[in-house]
Amino acid sequence: MGTAFDAIIIGAGQAGPPLAGRLTAAGMKVALIERKLFGGTCVNTGCTPTKTLIASAHAAHLARHAADYGVRIAEAEVDMRAVKARKDAIVLNSRNGVESGLRGMTRCTVYRGHARFVGPHEVSVADELLGAERIFINVGGRAVWPEMPGIEKVTTLTNSSILELDLLPPHLVIIGGSYVGLEFAQMYRRFGSRVTVVEKGPRLVQLEDEDVSAAVKDILEGEGIAVRLGAECIRFQAHGKEIAVGVDCASREPEIVGSHVLLAIGRRPNTDDLGLERAGIALDAHGYIVVDDRLRTHVPGIWALGDCNGKGAFTHTAYNDFEIVAANLLDNAPRRVSDRVTAYALYIDPPLGRVGPGESEARQSGRKIRVGRRPMTRVARAIEKGEARGFMKIVLDAESEAILGASILGVGGDEAIHAVLDMIHAKVRYSTLRQAMHIHPTVSELVPTLLGELRPSA
Repeated sequence: MGTAFDAIIIGAGQAGPPLAGRLTAAGMKVALIERKLFGGTCVNTGCTPTKTLIASAHAAHLARHAADYGVRIAEAEVDMRAVKARKDAIVLNSRNGVESGLRGMTRCTVYRGHARFVGPHEVSVADELLGAERIFINVGGRAVWPEMPGIEKVTTLTNSSILELDLLPPHLVIIGGSYVGLEFAQMYRRFGSRVTVVEKGPRLVQLEDEDVSAAVKDILEGEGIAVRLGAECIRFQAHGKEIAVGVDCASREPEIVGSHVLLAIGRRPNTDDLGLERAGIALDAHGYIVVDDRLRTHVPGIWALGDCNGKGAFTHTAYNDFEIVAANLLDNAPRRVSDRVTAYALYIDPPLGRVGPGESEARQSGRKIRVGRRPMTRVARAIEKGEARGFMKIVLDAESEAILGASILGVGGDEAIHAVLDMIHAKVRYSTLRQAMHIHPTVSELVPTLLGELRPSA
């Protein structure tokens, strides 16, 4: 065995650094290996840069609509170089903060390089061999590169490479009508690009209820984004300096010509070049590391956290993975992946906050359910802010009176949803939240109101 440690952490994403902090505080000697950018997807190509860009796009949108609020602005001009510079500065600050925190951590040694397993408890990095009884894999994921006709003959963008643009695409064609694609669609439309979203399926964000999908489509089309659904055979061909995208949709023209193409059709785990087979670590059919409810692999002493384990694709699930591992390993406090409540957001404007199953999923489970629904046009805070698009919906088990899930598509929806999330996590009857007094005027104050307006679901 090479240099011995008590623990090795592969990857400095959202789970790795806080885990290093807990392990070193417990007296362990830790090696943390990062081959590229500290902070992982969230800091470098995910939440931090995209939400920073979304904020700039929102500012441009408000400036253009300032007259609606009684404010006169001569003309709103977007400087994409300045937009990118702001994003880069925020990302760099976050990335440096993660790295400096790790390098300044007592009993933590940071290695830069590509980690590969040599055996169940040995890892090579650069020219060194490291060994430990405990190894934690936190390697994240990357964008899927699809097999589509002609794709190798044109230049396309991913959610990572598009972040390096400091110019405005005249016509951005986005392949994929789900969460990542729609955030970039609205963002670039507000910057001033012509935008077309191409989706193979019959509707956008297909994991959501149909009424949510329809409302999201209305919001985007209302801002001038073209949406093409039912694209059965997507193909690419050079068209001078532009790119022709064949879509074969049921309606309208069969081909779209754009200046830039963004591929946003999913992600895959970074597990194909770690030498996992040398450690006997099992993968599922999609390349995710197989783990149990406590995030342990089949190999004793090896855990997988974050996007690479297939248990969640969000920063908050990765961080929760760290909490689960630390609680079980260090605190003698049993915690399980199956205990957490599914929750996430779609950061278009207005955002969609989601928790638990949607109405359709709850109905398909065979439960008798009750549903409360209210358009944002009946939410005072939304009207006052001039942002009354969308609606709120909450789903209840009619027999147990437990809150099952909720969708809040509207201003503040990504924050207001936590009132519901906390009640579901606490496993209390809906009457507890129904009787709560919330602050007026807020979006959250309508959550108890929704619970007082429940109706049987057809």
